[in-house]
Amino acid sequence: MQREQLSVFDMFKIGIGPSSSHTLGPWRAAQQFVQVLEAQGLLPLVTQVKILLYGSLAKTGHGHGTDIAVILGLSGDDPVTFAVDNVVPKINQIRESHKLTLGGKQEINFTIDADLLFLYNESLPFHPNAVTFQALLTTGKALSETYYSIGGGFVVQEGGAGQQKTEVDLPFPIDTAGDLLHWCLKTGLKVSEVVAENEQAWRSEQDTRAGVLNIYHTMAECMYRGSHEKGILPGGLNVARRAANLNKRLIGNNTYSNYNEWIEAIRKTGNGFQNILDWVSCFALAVNEENASFGRVVTAPTNGAAGVIPAVLQYFIVFCDGFSDKRIIQFLMTASEIGCIFKKGATISAAMGGCQAEIGVSSAMAAAALTECLGGSQRQVLMAAEIAMEHHLGLTCDPIGGLVQVPCIERNTMGAIKAITASQLALQTNPDKAKVSLDAVVITMWQTAQDMNSKYKETADGGLAINIPLSLPEC
Repeated sequence: MQREQLSVFDMFKIGIGPSSSHTLGPWRAAQQFVQVLEAQGLLPLVTQVKILLYGSLAKTGHGHGTDIAVILGLSGDDPVTFAVDNVVPKINQIRESHKLTLGGKQEINFTIDADLLFLYNESLPFHPNAVTFQALLTTGKALSETYYSIGGGFVVQEGGAGQQKTEVDLPFPIDTAGDLLHWCLKTGLKVSEVVAENEQAWRSEQDTRAGVLNIYHTMAECMYRGSHEKGILPGGLNVARRAANLNKRLIGNNTYSNYNEWIEAIRKTGNGFQNILDWVSCFALAVNEENASFGRVVTAPTNGAAGVIPAVLQYFIVFCDGFSDKRIIQFLMTASEIGCIFKKGATISAAMGGCQAEIGVSSAMAAAALTECLGGSQRQVLMAAEIAMEHHLGLTCDPIGGLVQVPCIERNTMGAIKAITASQLALQTNPDKAKVSLDAVVITMWQTAQDMNSKYKETADGGLAINIPLSLPEC
């Protein structure tokens, strides 16, 4: 029985950093709660709203901007369109005025410190990332709804259907890598072509193409901006941005007014091994430094792992002559299906599976995509994904200070390099002699996630998070 019908736009969502589970998901949950109030005609009756953050959302909520996300979501702002430069000013205005306008329509009294509660020692059983919204009404009654942010910006409402698309008849239903390979071998289609056929069950080919290119342009703009922004990342850890300095060292003092000019300049720096390594690191650093600064990013499949796929795609564009809309769409289509397989068979939430569920999955997605674009067979595509994840198994999530900065940002550079290496290995290997299948790795990753101690799953209760002495102010 099919678990879930997932689209390329489920894996790649445009939003604001620093976390898909702790920022984008709660933001969407807050929006859904406002929609419930509106649908029931209760919005004009609301006098007060309280927000209860549980488990992992509470423990690392300040560092991940969960408080900021739910407030903006309740205010009616959307993470796809809200101006990132207005995030801090709007939160400061709400904090100082003690007023919040629900859905942009109903003004209520709202005191952040009193009405937004971090329940550090309480967890709900369904998922570590839980948030409850309570609305008090003029009638004396109250409405309460609980939501779970299950990774990658996906949200499930307690007792509800969550974020569900209308069920469609997919020509190629896929739950596992075995299913995907079956359809590829039966039809002779590439992975990206199978995905493209399935996407037409939801929308036209033209709409899918435009949407995927919009995802790419958002990634590209994020990378370009991150490669030119200097300074210290917010949050109190005092981590300095590195991408801009690395970009300048590699490309010189010349300035380039747009992304396309920048790409051409990068291409002229050469194809030396060390040069390519430096550039791939720069690409990944740039995206995740933007992510850590409440910048506009694309979940790939999460915010914390948002730099891996853009970095490998940029490597393909610049150093493998892949700069065409057709090849970019092929890359992102292939990557998305690998992410879907991991979400269906395991998890893409660090709160459930540790960092193997984020950096590991993104590396597998990128490795598969690069392999197809470089001419690999369908079996080699799956092998590349398997190799990349195999060498991320057991990777924990232990963010220092609860911030998506250390070790998160550097891990994106490692994930990108591993993806390229995995692709090269797969392309030089006969996949018929592979000892490990992608499905076996997916199962193993999920078993590893279940065995992993909860303190190594995005709670900042173990690992580096407790071994690095620091004192951070609450945001």
